[in-house]
Amino acid sequence: MGLSLFTPLSWNDTGFILTGVLNTLYISIVAIFLGSVLGMVVGFIRSISKQSFNLFMGAFLDILRTVPLIIQLVLFSTYVGVIGWPLNPFTCGSIILSLYTMAFMSEVFRAGFESVSDSMRIASRSLGMGYWQTIRYIVLPIGMRTVFPSWIGVSLSVVKDSALVSVIGYMELLRTSDQLITRTQQPLEILLGVGLFYFIISYPLSFFGRHMERKMAI
Repeated sequence: MGLSLFTPLSWNDTGFILTGVLNTLYISIVAIFLGSVLGMVVGFIRSISKQSFNLFMGAFLDILRTVPLIIQLVLFSTYVGVIGWPLNPFTCGSIILSLYTMAFMSEVFRAGFESVSDSMRIASRSLGMGYWQTIRYIVLPIGMRTVFPSWIGVSLSVVKDSALVSVIGYMELLRTSDQLITRTQQPLEILLGVGLFYFIISYPLSFFGRHMERKMAI
């Protein structure tokens, strides 16, 4: 009897798969958090800046949004290696995925800030509020109602886009599944499992989004 090159899935593979799940969670959380914070700052600056600055910043953000993420990951990973500052896959992937997320979040937050009418800002100032008090108590609470649904949508996309970080060697869920498929030759079962894990990761965020939308609508 010949020796088989492939071995079937077993419970011993559970730890390997869970490592991929946790790594996907880690890099997604980092990218969503940093991308949201940076996006809020950039969106606010763009909402109050002159057109010349917005043209420059808009061009930079357009590059991040339009160049495929996989190309950004490969170019950045290669570049930092060439100049002698090699980064591990998690750090490299987190930087690019956070900037990519920031590019989309900045437009989301900018739209939220600009959705607050000038009349409401003027009214708050007439009540004695300072500039930053108006931002804190008027612009942010009202603007966030406009922002939140789009923020959820971008965040869900980031979870799925995190699979592309596998091209630079990060062991996230899709890369671990690819290695299991190569070893077991059971693509259907593994990919069905991967799809289920992505659903398990994404559904709580989607559920939280619907819950907050209902809560803010009250």
